[in-house]
Amino acid sequence: MEFDLTKTAAAFVLLFGVLAVGTLMSPMTTSTVMMVLGGLLVFGVVTLLLGVKHGEYRASH
Repeated sequence: MEFDLTKTAAAFVLLFGVLAVGTLMSPMTTSTVMMVLGGLLVFGVVTLLLGVKHGEYRASH
């Protein structure tokens, strides 16, 4: 399966949605949930970018 921008974005949004719903169902206060979701989003984006760059490196070497 080849990933292009559309498939990658859809997978990212789907996984983040699952994490967000799970976090929203927890008994934390709303402000804490928003801070956790913000951290999850930043971590996810950084991880995605590092994974893409690593894949580009592996494909070219």
